[in-house]
Amino acid sequence: MKLKGRVAVVTGGTRGLGLRIAEGFVAEGAYVVAAARGEEGAREALEPLGERAVFHRVDVRDPESVRTLTDAVAEAYGGIDILVANAGVSRSGPAVGLAGADWADVVDTNLNGLFHCVRAAVPHLERSRAGGRIIAMSSALGSRPTPGASSYCATKAAVEMFSKVIALELAPRGITVNCLSPGFIDEGMGKLLKRNEAVWSKYAPKISLGRMGSGAEVADAAVYLAADSGSYVNGHVLEINGGLGW
Repeated sequence: MKLKGRVAVVTGGTRGLGLRIAEGFVAEGAYVVAAARGEEGAREALEPLGERAVFHRVDVRDPESVRTLTDAVAEAYGGIDILVANAGVSRSGPAVGLAGADWADVVDTNLNGLFHCVRAAVPHLERSRAGGRIIAMSSALGSRPTPGASSYCATKAAVEMFSKVIALELAPRGITVNCLSPGFIDEGMGKLLKRNEAVWSKYAPKISLGRMGSGAEVADAAVYLAADSGSYVNGHVLEINGGLGW
């Protein structure tokens, strides 16, 4: 029980990798508040996790919504030990043809959302007796340029640098900050990619292990960073990609 009694907030925690991380945390004894913009299906997704996982609505683009979330969690559980900033969106298309509203939504969710979550959570995380943990979700595309993914690539690259900066700033407060950078994972968008044989045949040979990763493997990495095992890891981008070439 590596996270016994710790309180975690996971944004985008009701599906995909966020849900898998929530599952991993609960299995290690944590209380998890899985926060997401949409309520449809959220509680049903969390039901198998039992009483240790609850849903709270949040829009990470709205700083007041995020502050309401963190204050409510701290009041209900007596504090916050772990923040996993996982909420994210993607809008595909060539940069010169991408609608301004689509660009803005990706930046507002992936980057500004992380900023809002960190600012709201830090006053609670710095009081954690276990040591506060922030885990931001990046992507293999944060360091690998991909045509048609300008907004996603740009925001994930920014997430990594922002995380490295605040890792330095927050260390004196007893908070570590790290990134997870998944490659091709058999969850969410990864499942859709795998079903498209024309596209998948292009990317599959780039993975040295010859397969997609699982959500559980990403969750294991999150547990490592959130637990005592990650207490001396700070400002790091942990790639979980099976040896992805490009």
